[in-house]
Amino acid sequence: MAHVLVTGATGFVGSALIPALIDAGHEVRAMTRAPEDYVGPAEPVHGDVHDPGSLAPALQDVDVAVYLVHSLDDDDFERKDAAAARAFGQAAAEAGVRQIVYLGGLGASDDLSAHLRSRRECEGALAEGGVPVTVLRAAVVVGTGGISWEITRQLVKNLPAMVVPRWAETPTQPIALADVVRYLAGVVDEPDALGRVFEIGGPDQLTYVEMLQQAAEVILGRRIPIRTVPVLTPGLSSHWIGLVTDVDATTGRHLIDSMGVAVVVTDHAIRDLVPGEPLTYAAAVRAAVKR
Repeated sequence: MAHVLVTGATGFVGSALIPALIDAGHEVRAMTRAPEDYVGPAEPVHGDVHDPGSLAPALQDVDVAVYLVHSLDDDDFERKDAAAARAFGQAAAEAGVRQIVYLGGLGASDDLSAHLRSRRECEGALAEGGVPVTVLRAAVVVGTGGISWEITRQLVKNLPAMVVPRWAETPTQPIALADVVRYLAGVVDEPDALGRVFEIGGPDQLTYVEMLQQAAEVILGRRIPIRTVPVLTPGLSSHWIGLVTDVDATTGRHLIDSMGVAVVVTDHAIRDLVPGEPLTYAAAVRAAVKR
């Protein structure tokens, strides 16, 4: 078993991943800017990806580092995230880390939003130090605390009907948090995963409108009227999201910019390495609602 460092340990994915890694027998270290406040099951350690000088102690004696941080709540997130990933990759190499695992975003490389383009840039930046990077690319992750899920949940809960932009008919392939955790844990310290990119998703390819309708059926027990309109810019949409939900407006705007990009799985290689049937979208919604 490996010594694993999880960055973003208190976040949506990191806090769910750590118990799974411990259950798999790994020794886990949780990197956080405030280790004195950490209440999870792993050993807390101070570290900040935007402060390269703090990384060496956190990475000492680490075999595998899981990188789960982003700066979507900052207008300068592309530059900041690239610099942080580059510094982390270099620090990991100097510490003798043998694998970095990164959760990125799906989407064809010739048609990416700023958010998804940044995720791809981080993939390369992490690898610049020479440590093999295993990338899992996902679309919308469905689970309690996830920003995309919170937008969906609060829209369904707060609005009796919706007018949504035409790009809400773009196809996506949502995935349950439980399956993201299963795939991440499955590639940790796995030799066949080194230096590879995997696409992960649930079994359903849905438009955002279909996701809203299925979520409404689970949450409300019924569908809600939704009408698409040709002109509703991402800027206007983000203001609308800000009024109706408590999601940070900057983060919401960056996510909405990505919703016009088709994000579906085209390569199922992960299923050979980490077998198991992923949850349907409806099942993922039911699991998120129960928590």
